[in-house]
Amino acid sequence: MMPVLAAAVLLLATLSQAHNITRILAQHPEFSTFNHYLTLTHLAPEINGRTTITVCAVDNAAMDELLSKHPSIYTIKNILSLHVLLDYFGAKKLHQITNGTALAATMYQATGTAPGSAGFVNITDLHGGKVGFGAENNDGTLTSTFVKSVEEMPYNISVIQISKILPSAAAEAPAPAPTQQNLTSIMSKHGCKVFADTLSSFGDALTTFNDNLGGGLTVFCPLDDAFKAFLPKFKNLTASGKLALLEFHGVPVYQSLATLKSNNGLQNTLATDGANKFDFTVQNDGEDVTLNTRLTTAKITDTIIDQQPLAVFAINKVLLPKELFKGQALAPAPAPEPSAADAPAPAKGKKKKKKAADAPAADSNSDAPADSPGDAADDTADDSNGAVIPEGRSFGNVVIALGLVFGLPLVL
Repeated sequence: MMPVLAAAVLLLATLSQAHNITRILAQHPEFSTFNHYLTLTHLAPEINGRTTITVCAVDNAAMDELLSKHPSIYTIKNILSLHVLLDYFGAKKLHQITNGTALAATMYQATGTAPGSAGFVNITDLHGGKVGFGAENNDGTLTSTFVKSVEEMPYNISVIQISKILPSAAAEAPAPAPTQQNLTSIMSKHGCKVFADTLSSFGDALTTFNDNLGGGLTVFCPLDDAFKAFLPKFKNLTASGKLALLEFHGVPVYQSLATLKSNNGLQNTLATDGANKFDFTVQNDGEDVTLNTRLTTAKITDTIIDQQPLAVFAINKVLLPKELFKGQALAPAPAPEPSAADAPAPAKGKKKKKKAADAPAADSNSDAPADSPGDAADDTADDSNGAVIPEGRSFGNVVIALGLVFGLPLVL
């Protein structure tokens, strides 16, 4: 029984493994300022939502030096994003880098705001057992060195201390406030020009998007090929329908990709108005995040910008709200009527007897139209989306696993 119990405990530990950067750093007071700004800039949930990641923390003295320059909170976020590597570097790996040097992408690069290779960090083994760090756009200068490993969860998260903040002209440049961002320009430069141009041509819709920039906004912009193919249908909509469809691609809350992954469920949009729900469901499967409107399932293909309180994501399909397209998109094709030639000829020399089964069923109604496949599908969708199933299903996995280990019957 003891080996079985040990296996069950190990299984529980494996299924429940997760990291929380705030809790990790809270155990080390020398990183309290760094930890505070990870929370203030909303980088902490981004870090918690990723796997295979390395956080290069600096102590309070190094943070004080940064803060003495009085950067805006948006600039601080860019700088700290440069200190989050999108790969796992434990102490052992740092001292065994292939060919002695490595170029690591950072969370700053993933925001889409880093110009060129400014979002990469150079890591190099140096003489005497030291490891140097430097921003790639800093002329190859390694301005900081590895101090110690703070905490390691192999191949999940590594938290290390480096000696200084990594200087980067791009990251340190004054970042514009979200209300100063040109939303359509940002989308146009990243493969969503057709959607951006269409949005610009509808002043009321563009005003709605811009009015939400300061308080928080998430935009899902269809890529050019997808929206270009949709334009003929878009032109057939009424003026109010066109406005609603454009606003359907915006959510009046800032949500990072990590937040979308961890908070599946229904999302209201800029088009939501009382009984006119205009909502869709966020779902994810591993690293993939999809948006389901019941008529369309679109996939997030890229993060165009993620700079709190603004996030813009590229999607591979136009989101079709059921409020506009239900009847048109789901109308079934009429069944062909049988021709007279197809009717079987009566057998010669035999008198056909009328059977009771030939009478119409008592419940049939020839005047009532048959339910369309689309209606049935929509009813199913309504039932399936009535309750939100959270992303974390590890508890159910644990119950099933323990049942298998102990031979307990499972009642489903």
